[in-house]
Amino acid sequence: MRLTLPQYNSKDYLVLAAVIVPYTLLLNSVILGSAYFEKYSTFSETSLITILTFIVYFIICGAVAVRLKKRFSDESQDTIRLTAMIIIFLLLSGLYLLLLFNIFTRLSYMSVDGIDDAFIWAFIGQSIINIFITFLMEGIARFDKWKRKLDETHQLQHYYQQSQMQGLKNQVNPHFLFNSLNSLSSLISEDEDEAETFLNEMSKVYRYMLRNDTDHLVPLKDELDFLHSYFHLLKARYGDSMQLKVELSEPVREMLLPPLTLQTIVENAYSLNAISKKDPLEISLFAEDDQTLVIRNNVKAKMLTENLDFDAGLDLLVKKYQALGSRQLVIEDASTERIIHIPLIPKKTEVK
Repeated sequence: MRLTLPQYNSKDYLVLAAVIVPYTLLLNSVILGSAYFEKYSTFSETSLITILTFIVYFIICGAVAVRLKKRFSDESQDTIRLTAMIIIFLLLSGLYLLLLFNIFTRLSYMSVDGIDDAFIWAFIGQSIINIFITFLMEGIARFDKWKRKLDETHQLQHYYQQSQMQGLKNQVNPHFLFNSLNSLSSLISEDEDEAETFLNEMSKVYRYMLRNDTDHLVPLKDELDFLHSYFHLLKARYGDSMQLKVELSEPVREMLLPPLTLQTIVENAYSLNAISKKDPLEISLFAEDDQTLVIRNNVKAKMLTENLDFDAGLDLLVKKYQALGSRQLVIEDASTERIIHIPLIPKKTEVK
């Protein structure tokens, strides 16, 4: 069984190593006075006792701090947590000093004369040091949290940029553009009104995909508007071989998710599956609950003649949700269907 010491922040035991020697010298000077330095044996033995007992005391305080951190984890509870920590640490300080005084007295390092004054001054000094270390530890913990969020933001930016590049690679390419223009050319000769509608939807698709947007999250309703335009282009090519069904309430549409999420999933679905009028690709979007979007499509895998990684976009999407630190995207594959559960994020938790 592996022993794991409690850790309130990343520098707990570095702080312990930094303070233990000056703390020992100061505390023993207060308790023992000049007798602390008169004999080498007294100095070394009492210093060792104080160091060992303080390490145990420090670990106990660390365990208490970690427990309180879990109990009062919300930022609005910081004052309550710090107040509780200081009160408990002061009580533990009193018990620790009683133990230390008792040890020194039993080992004849000090007499009972003047012990009350020595205890009072030792407790005052211990309390000041305790409060200082408590705020120091809290400051380090907050810096760790800020650094972790900064790293997550940088990681999210990296995945966001990758997803933009992946989206451009998958769709803003000669094949997709050629197919879109070919469909437009056919419509111009057959139905000018439909050709104008197609061109309008096409401009919406490329405008959305090529926009210079630094937001990491967008409202689901914006993604749905884009999806309808994107699907319009696909329908011009595949006709009734592709079908889209959306059943989402207005509150759900206000929730947030990473941009181009729906395009990534739809592109993956039609790239991997055989599509025909007899056996159309059916994609449905609905809410599992108020905070989860579900995308389901039937599966009829097609034979691939090229070695293309069509799941790269989905892999990137999974990593993006990991970087967001929210609930994870879940993919369920069965022989006849694929179901993807996409966590939706309330606006109040939007990542800036």
